[in-house]
Amino acid sequence: MEIITQTDERKIGTLTLVVYILQAVSLFVGVTALVGVIINYLKRSEAAGTVYASHFSWQIRTFWWTVAGSVVGGVLMIIGVGFLIWAAVYVWYIYRIVRGYLNYNDGKPMPV
Repeated sequence: MEIITQTDERKIGTLTLVVYILQAVSLFVGVTALVGVIINYLKRSEAAGTVYASHFSWQIRTFWWTVAGSVVGGVLMIIGVGFLIWAAVYVWYIYRIVRGYLNYNDGKPMPV
């Protein structure tokens, strides 16, 4: 098992914050969410054993469930409910970013 130094944990903490910022910016420029999830996957093993590991999982799940909800909303545009689904996904996405950031700011892990 690899020992995580305070410096390494601080770096992972900074990356966690960067991904929350990228997710927030993606509300206006969607591609930044993709950059964030790539960071999550590339650095996930380094976050293992820290409070930030749960944030990485939270951010990854947020990304993929948002993609899934957006696709479902897009498909259901045909019957007219797609916009409602997109609106719900948008609000849920904002909630996930805010809740994640608040736990990050308090030094708390995310629920599994």
